[in-house]
Amino acid sequence: MRIDAVRAQRVLVDGAFVPATLELHRGTIARIAPYDDPAATEGLVLHAPDSAYVLPGIVDTHVHINEPGRTDWEGFLSATEAAALGGATTLIDMPLNSIPPTTTVEALRVKQQHAAAELMVDVGFWGGAIPGNVADLEPLWDAGVFGFKCFLSPSGVDEFPPLSTPEFHEALREIARFGGRMIVHAEDPSVLDASPAPPSRAYADFLASRPDEAELAAIRTVLDGARETGAQVHILHLASARALDMIKAAKDEGLRLTVETCPHYLTFAAESIPDASAQFKCCPPIRDHGNREELWAALREGIIDMIVSDHSPATAEEKTRGDGDLQQAWGGVSGLQVGFSAMAFEARRRNIPLARVSDWMSRNTADFVGLRQKGRIAEGADADLAIYDSGVEFRIEATRLAHKNPISAYDGLRFGGRVTRSIVRGNAIDVEHPDWNWGEQLVRSES
Repeated sequence: MRIDAVRAQRVLVDGAFVPATLELHRGTIARIAPYDDPAATEGLVLHAPDSAYVLPGIVDTHVHINEPGRTDWEGFLSATEAAALGGATTLIDMPLNSIPPTTTVEALRVKQQHAAAELMVDVGFWGGAIPGNVADLEPLWDAGVFGFKCFLSPSGVDEFPPLSTPEFHEALREIARFGGRMIVHAEDPSVLDASPAPPSRAYADFLASRPDEAELAAIRTVLDGARETGAQVHILHLASARALDMIKAAKDEGLRLTVETCPHYLTFAAESIPDASAQFKCCPPIRDHGNREELWAALREGIIDMIVSDHSPATAEEKTRGDGDLQQAWGGVSGLQVGFSAMAFEARRRNIPLARVSDWMSRNTADFVGLRQKGRIAEGADADLAIYDSGVEFRIEATRLAHKNPISAYDGLRFGGRVTRSIVRGNAIDVEHPDWNWGEQLVRSES
C-alpha cells in the first residue's frame, strides 16, 4: 500500500525524537513537516500510535539468503518477508551457502536472476574472495558488489574455501589497489586445530573448541594485512571481548577498520545455553555473561561500530545432525525477523537510548556500505521506515516467524516492544498481511 505521509509524535530526526509528519513522494522523504502541518496531510496518511517510534529502516549488512542452491535453507521470498516484518528494509546478502557462491560475475548474475521479482525489501550483494579468484575481484567490484567476504578458517561449505595468510595478503593488495573493502570471518585455523573438539552434546565443550584465542590470532592477521596494504578491512561478528583492546589500538593507529557484532552475542550468555541446543550454535560462539556486557560497553564507546543479524539459517536436518552433538550440527543463528526488537529491549534494560540502537543498526551499517540515502530520516533519503511500538509485547514463536525453517535461539522469549509496520520506498507493509515486490536490487554506487 503506497502512502503519502507518516505522522507520529516520535520521529527520529537528527538523533532526537520529535513530533513530525513525513511527506513521501516517489519512494523518498520529500519533506519533514511539523506534526500539525495541514499541508502535509493530503492523500493517504499513516498515523502512528502515541506509543510508537518512527525510525529509519534497518540496514542489515550480514544476511545469508542461500538462494540458489540451498533455497530450502532460506531464499529471497522468505528472507525479505522476515526482514520486512522485523523492520529491516535493506539487506546485503553474503556470497556463500548459495550454489554457486558469488565469487565471479557470472555467479553474481545467477543470483540476481533468482532475486528478480521476489523482493519485499531492497537487497544488495557481497562478493567472495577464495583461493584462485584474485582476477575476479575487480570485475565483481565493477559489477556492483559492496565488497568481499573471506574466511581464514574453513567456512563449513566446500565451495567456499578459506584463504591462507599469503592468499589473504594477495587479495588485500588487489582490493586496496582498486579501493574495495574486505570483510573477514576471523577465526584462526591453527588455533582451532589445536583445540579439543570431541563429539559432545555439552555447550561448554563446544565453546572450548573455539576459544577466544582463535579470534584474537585471526584479528592480528587481519590487522597485519591492513597495515601492510592499506586496505579497508572489517571484522565480522565479533564475539570475543578480549579482542577489544587490540581493535581500539588499531583504530587509534589509523587503520581502516570497522567492526560488527550481532544480537545473539548481546542477548544470550554461555552459562544459560542448554546442552544439545543447536539453535544457539554459531561460529565464533556465544561466550559468557561478562563478555556480553563488555561488548555492550564497546558499542557505547564506539570500538564496535554496528550490529547486524548474521542470519544464518539451515534446515532442521542440518541443525539436528548428530542428534545433539554440537560438533556435527550446522552453526548459525536464525534471527533476521527479531534482531531489532531484541536489541531495543536489551538496550532499554541497560538504559541505552533507542536512537543509539538505530544508529548501530541503520545509519552506521548504511554508511559502511556507502548507502548514504538509507539508514536516516532526512529530506531526500529513501522512504524506508520502521515503526516500533514499545506498547506491544512480542512473544517469539519460531513456528510463526517468516523464516523458512522454524528454528531460532529466540524461540519462547518475550520482548516489551516490537516492529508493527515497515515502509519500503513509501510502501507500507502490514505485518499481518505482507505483500510483495516493493524491493529493488542494489548495486554499489560510490566511487
